[in-house]
Amino acid sequence: MWKFDDLWMFALLPLPLIVWWLVPAYRTEAPAIRVPFFHEMAHAARERPARGGVRLRRNAMLKVLLPLMWILLVSAAARPVYVEPPITEAMPTRDMMLAIDLSGSMAARDFIDATGSPIDRLTAVKHVVTDFVAARKTDRIGLIVFGDAAYPQAPFTLDHQAVTTLIDQMQVGMAGPRTAIGDAIGLTVKLMDTSHAQERVMILLTDGNDTSSAIPPDRAADIARDHHLVIHTIGIGNPDTTGEDRVDLEALSRIASATGGRAFRALGAQQELADVYATLDRITPIKVQREIYRPQRDFYWIPLAAAVVLLTLYHAVALLLAGLHAMRVPPMSSMSSTQEIRPVPAATHSPRDTAQTQTHVARASVNEVSDGN
Repeated sequence: MWKFDDLWMFALLPLPLIVWWLVPAYRTEAPAIRVPFFHEMAHAARERPARGGVRLRRNAMLKVLLPLMWILLVSAAARPVYVEPPITEAMPTRDMMLAIDLSGSMAARDFIDATGSPIDRLTAVKHVVTDFVAARKTDRIGLIVFGDAAYPQAPFTLDHQAVTTLIDQMQVGMAGPRTAIGDAIGLTVKLMDTSHAQERVMILLTDGNDTSSAIPPDRAADIARDHHLVIHTIGIGNPDTTGEDRVDLEALSRIASATGGRAFRALGAQQELADVYATLDRITPIKVQREIYRPQRDFYWIPLAAAVVLLTLYHAVALLLAGLHAMRVPPMSSMSSTQEIRPVPAATHSPRDTAQTQTHVARASVNEVSDGN
């Protein structure tokens, strides 16, 4: 689609007519004497007069060219543009942080895969979380691992391939043998401070209870709620285990409830864990904000270039015609002797002085005026 960005510029089209009508033409006048014996004077003074100025006359080409060039210049000033078809871009509206426990208890082989074989907890988590990330195509996803402390692995990004690569490289104990749930929540709140997403979600997965956080998990949950962060918790492992490795499902439920999230448990089957993430996928539906952009290409240079080309061609043709005309002009001696010279002060001289004065006048102020095209 074509359009003009500055359509109002076309209001300037009648400006030359207004100026021609209101402003008088510029004219100059100079006194001169017409003498019928100009060439006789020049011959007596032994001078050869040079050709005078040429007065340009308006012709049909110029009458057409000037309005056309003005229309082209105004069209260029109006900035013609071509608007291309719209481009729709989907923008993410949710930032999601995955927090995964890498304490030593994640090495326990108490999960059963789809074939019925026992696998360790971290392997089951890797398989399920990788599929979950692949399905969240329009969410910005970040990754945190925690053990003795919480460590950011990936900032919020749409490069989900990089996130799945980092998930695949996780190892049990790489963050320390203990569990810092409160620190993981606090780090997520800090990373969310720069987020402008409409929704902020954290999915916290752990198989134990908090043993090394600098901030209690319940206090961290209250801070997360104040920052509009929703936390969904997933407890895995055997709740009947005693000691630090026992998953604290009640604490996880309090964290989720305080922030408006939900608490889940997956206690022994990989499919059960997959069902948990499938539920999370349903309760956090994909949301996008679509932005429509229509690229524009400027074409003001086309009428501007056309005006320059026309002006150049006109002057080139005029110069060529002037050269051809100069070749056909007869010698000065055969031209009409009726010329103009500027008047000189009158004085009384002898015939010899008069001839010398005429000679000096002819040398100093003789100028031929002839008409030309």
